[in-house]
Amino acid sequence: MPAPQVQDAPAAAAAAADLGTATRADFPILHQSVNERPLMYLDNAATSQKPRQVLQTMDEYYGEGGYNSNVHRGVHALSARATAAYEAAREKIAGFINASSPQEIVYTRNATEAINLVANTWGAAQLREGDEVVLSVAEHHSNIVPWQLLAQRRGLVLKFAELTGSEEVDLEKLAALITPRTRLVSLVHVSNMLGCVLPTQRVAEMAHGVGAKLLLDCCQSVPNMPVDVQTLGADWIVASSHKMCGPTGIGFLWARYSLLEQMPPWMGGGEMIQEVRLEGSTYAEPPSRFEAGTPAIAEAIGLGAACDYLSGLGMERVAAHERELGAHLYWQLRSIDRVRIYGPSPEARLGRAALATFNVEGIHPTDISTILDSTGVAVRSGHLCTQPVHRHLGISSSVRASPYIYNTKAEVDAFVDALKDAIQFFT
Repeated sequence: MPAPQVQDAPAAAAAAADLGTATRADFPILHQSVNERPLMYLDNAATSQKPRQVLQTMDEYYGEGGYNSNVHRGVHALSARATAAYEAAREKIAGFINASSPQEIVYTRNATEAINLVANTWGAAQLREGDEVVLSVAEHHSNIVPWQLLAQRRGLVLKFAELTGSEEVDLEKLAALITPRTRLVSLVHVSNMLGCVLPTQRVAEMAHGVGAKLLLDCCQSVPNMPVDVQTLGADWIVASSHKMCGPTGIGFLWARYSLLEQMPPWMGGGEMIQEVRLEGSTYAEPPSRFEAGTPAIAEAIGLGAACDYLSGLGMERVAAHERELGAHLYWQLRSIDRVRIYGPSPEARLGRAALATFNVEGIHPTDISTILDSTGVAVRSGHLCTQPVHRHLGISSSVRASPYIYNTKAEVDAFVDALKDAIQFFT
């Protein structure tokens, strides 16, 4: 089937066209060979690569003339510099998602920990036996297992919205699941398997209409499109640094400050306290009450640098680049016999992410990814931490190709040629 014309604004498309070429020099890890072939990295939905600007910022913290020191706990010069940089990074994250205040940003190890934090603070304090939590079959395991654990302790009822014929979250079925007993709706903003985009304001209206809260897993949206928490409609969002050009080991939770104030601490220790007595303790105001112990200081500073980097590119430009690249990837794969792509087409009302999860009839996904790796192409295979939606679709595993800002149409074309060769190898 021929690819339709992608209807991007001409100026945005022109700006996006050179993004892959313009940014590639910033990513040192991409300039290597794998199995004697130039590396073609198409596993960005799993983790992105890091630009030299982020690497240099972290080197400056640890290296010669650096300021490695604990934060918030010393009056000496290194501690003051570290504290200033650590809190400046919080301000950068807040600005990146248009939060009202840096105090609405809670540092976590990753998005998984951020969801667990909500489950074990707000959820443990507010949810009672018989209360409902509404999810979907398309959720990442990180947005299923924490609620299953809480449901076992609290006697909660978990409900799961299914998919439409175009393999998006079915909003009609979602609406039917939401009742006056629903206390939380927790959904993925952009699916890491299907690539579908959730209409968040509409879902927020459904949830808030019965007095429920809305949590959004934004791991695949914050790195790839403008995300504005003032208009998103969510009560919490979570995201991970390593998917947005930052280091591993750091992520964040956002919530309005008034909601954070209602949430009790989860982990106890240093930094999260106001006063400790043997008879009992009092706790710091948010976000400190959720950040027990010595934090991932260099990683937080690196995440701030990643926000600077992406902001410098412009998230509208990033989104335009990804729309064009993702559509090209989708239609190129659609042209190959025996390839089944999951999720909506780029012509869907909200489009689809720049990733394509697929299977090739008669060939195991691991075999496909192994042959591709032998030609220098890095893709993901397996269940993608989304076993329920795989079962819903009648499959156990799949292959996923996911380009990012430093990839180009030429790489997509080369990947498709390599895939055709792999299919021929098994035929």
